[in-house]
Amino acid sequence: MKGVILAGGSGTRLHPLTRITNKHLLPLYDRPMVTYAVEALVGAGIDEVMLVTGGTHAGEFFRLLGNGHEHGIDRLFYAYQEQAGGIAEAFRLAERFVAGDKVCVLLADNVFEHSLRPIVENFSRQNEGARIVLSLMDNDEHLRHLGVARMNGDRVEEIIEKPEAPPSRYAVTGAYFYDAQVWEVLPTLKPSGRGELEITDVNNWYVTRGLMEADVVDGFWGDAGESIDAYYQVNDFVRSGGVNK
Repeated sequence: MKGVILAGGSGTRLHPLTRITNKHLLPLYDRPMVTYAVEALVGAGIDEVMLVTGGTHAGEFFRLLGNGHEHGIDRLFYAYQEQAGGIAEAFRLAERFVAGDKVCVLLADNVFEHSLRPIVENFSRQNEGARIVLSLMDNDEHLRHLGVARMNGDRVEEIIEKPEAPPSRYAVTGAYFYDAQVWEVLPTLKPSGRGELEITDVNNWYVTRGLMEADVVDGFWGDAGESIDAYYQVNDFVRSGGVNK
């Protein structure tokens, strides 16, 4: 299985911190944010990785990670996104790297308390389709700013982006797993109202065909790029308890 880390975007929700650097290079506790995503994939048994980034600070990722060997990566590749166009648009840049293998796509600002290895192993056993990672959340106001899964038992029936009335308490995190069918889906996407290719549309393509599975993570999950408050919440958790355990 290949791994793709998405570390692009303009990071406007973390201004003014991101006026001087890419948000994924900001520190979480004692090291740059992106290194936790690398650690998550390597700890889950994925050692072939592509990092997708963009903007004026792309070279800093190469200075930080180099060939990846010091971070446990066997083969590390880089791709450059010319302009921000959404998660799905950035992921398209990894098609030749993935080369038809199964793939885990991880947003570099998402941090998990526990290892993704059990979920990677679940997807390795899955014959076809996709897999998403859900986190159970209590705060309705927070859910209104996230993608939320409408569930029927343990099956995902639909993913709704930023719902006014959340259909469940299961937020969709920034870790996604796909088979080779994803490369047929991505070229068919149309830009959303904000002018981006949405990963939710990819996920719902799998959902409508009965090809989507889901795991619910235990413990903490945080999106450090969601807001300044979320950034410091994730930072405090990393400092106090550690992650990817």
